[in-house]
Amino acid sequence: MVMKNYLIPILLVFGILSACTSGHETKGSAENHIVLKPFSDSVKIDTFKVALNGNDLKDMTIRFSITAHDGKLIYNKDFKAVDLIDNYKSSVDLKKERSQKAFIMNEYKLFLDDENFLEPAVTESESPDQYTPDKTFYNELKQSTLNGFKYRTGKETSVYIAWSEKEKKVKPYYNCCK
Repeated sequence: MVMKNYLIPILLVFGILSACTSGHETKGSAENHIVLKPFSDSVKIDTFKVALNGNDLKDMTIRFSITAHDGKLIYNKDFKAVDLIDNYKSSVDLKKERSQKAFIMNEYKLFLDDENFLEPAVTESESPDQYTPDKTFYNELKQSTLNGFKYRTGKETSVYIAWSEKEKKVKPYYNCCK
């Protein structure tokens, strides 16, 4: 009975403490997001990784990388948070720093969404258009049926990338719609 009298207040204190600390703000680097998908090979798994670095908005960057199944870094791209914000200012209310940070966190969290992985990169029925920078590479992708990945650099601007088996590197195959 005596133990029961102590247990309830202790549990109550722990409950209050955990509730008070659950909404804390993360400083520095956010947790890395990692997704494993075939990309440079139709069967073997590559590692897609995105990391958010920096404390202050002006110093924040989103780092995106792809490491091939053999451990070789095949793609690396850094995005400055302020550049992403500038690309959206006309359409999204980003006047306050708090809303800017929330916007960057949202972009970071959605970067490796399933909808950004294109399997295959180019289908048989698709044809290149004015947004295709390299029609030869586009046709190579049609033949290889390798997968693609797309990411946004602005409100209406996306870059589509895929592995070129001929050139042994990641290349853009579609840039839409500047």
